[in-house]
Amino acid sequence: MQRKFIAAGLACTLLIFGRATTIAGELKAGVAVVDLTPPLELKSPLGGYGARMNRPAEGVHDRIFAKALVISDGQRKFALVTADMLGFPPPVKSAVLDKLVSKGWSAEQVLLLPSHSHTSIETNAINPLNIYKVPQIGIHNPQLYELTVSNLARVIDEAGRRLVPVKVGSSSIEIAGWNRNRRLPNGPVDPELTLLRVDTTDGKPLAVFVNWTAHPTFMNEHDMLFSGDWPGHLQRTLETLIGEGVTAMYANGAEGDQAPIGRPNSGESRWEKAERYGRDLAVVAWHQWEKTPTVASVPLRFHRQEITLPERIWHPNFKATGGTEYGLTEELLKDMLPQMFPTRTASVALQLGDLVVIGIPGELGVQLGLKIKEQAKEITGAAHPIIGGLADEWLSYILTLEQYTLGQYEASVSFYGPKLGDTIVDGALAGVRKLNAKSGP
Repeated sequence: MQRKFIAAGLACTLLIFGRATTIAGELKAGVAVVDLTPPLELKSPLGGYGARMNRPAEGVHDRIFAKALVISDGQRKFALVTADMLGFPPPVKSAVLDKLVSKGWSAEQVLLLPSHSHTSIETNAINPLNIYKVPQIGIHNPQLYELTVSNLARVIDEAGRRLVPVKVGSSSIEIAGWNRNRRLPNGPVDPELTLLRVDTTDGKPLAVFVNWTAHPTFMNEHDMLFSGDWPGHLQRTLETLIGEGVTAMYANGAEGDQAPIGRPNSGESRWEKAERYGRDLAVVAWHQWEKTPTVASVPLRFHRQEITLPERIWHPNFKATGGTEYGLTEELLKDMLPQMFPTRTASVALQLGDLVVIGIPGELGVQLGLKIKEQAKEITGAAHPIIGGLADEWLSYILTLEQYTLGQYEASVSFYGPKLGDTIVDGALAGVRKLNAKSGP
């Protein structure tokens, strides 16, 4: 009778607080790294600039990678995947999961976070829905698509087979003068760098995950070599500074209107500027990593929130900027939007202790990103909510009503009308609210 009374009391306590996963099991984690750099004979185009006209990469400046951190509490598992990629079209994640379904993976358990490097694989080159032969937006390459999907599935599978007991901790620091609002001279920025530290229980560094908000756009359309841009240099430098075989990972934030501020005396070459920025930012992250304590038991929660999207439509002024750059016409968009742009999307949210990662399926403007972070902190009580930008799929730019109405470049490549920003924010926050309600496997 006494045992039944204690069990009932514990159940009531958990129900009162709405947090059935508050009592955390032993955390285990595994990491893996897979080289995403395509063989040059595949003629992979570099993405991000229509002026490249689908020209293939001419060589490799630095290689691009996918990295997976798989976390398990003994009952549930989650894969956080980062990639030195421009973005993922909607079919990629489902194709990756098709290869993993027999191993117990579902859409709720996987979050794909590209860095948005503009010297990496063109997004529409790996989009089987892209039946159009428009060089400005990229032409589908079936071999490149299959290679990329296989590599992403492989990195998740390998990380999931390397689980070891771990301790984790997260922290944030605000750093001024590293990013700017590229549309408003004194506009809002997100100055917060957040990291997750994952060590084995005997104290060996296993992984470090960094979130910082800025476009990787030091290189332009004339640069035709594969590169991870500054996020690639950030990760390599951080791995060197920490040492002991640690895997460094990076994810962007609400970077829709955020650009990096080049470091002083970083040289004239665009390649030098990217390297200097990434290396200097790695030093900041390293010092923050040193100050970040870890614990062996924290709650693991995640949720996938489906979102019904507004009507697919182009901006009235789309030809003024993005439409011209990408060779788009009204006649083309009438056919392309129903073919390539979905009517539904999703936001995957992950909570690991005091870190909450909120996946946003596109390029979010910073004002909306700051709003989500502030409200997520209130909802969850977690100290370090972050935006996982371009998560799982690239839909378009996601803007405030004011930004959309203004009609600059970002609005011209936003394809769901003026209500998209509010729709995504509301959906993402609905998903965050579900985190505390998640329980069981």
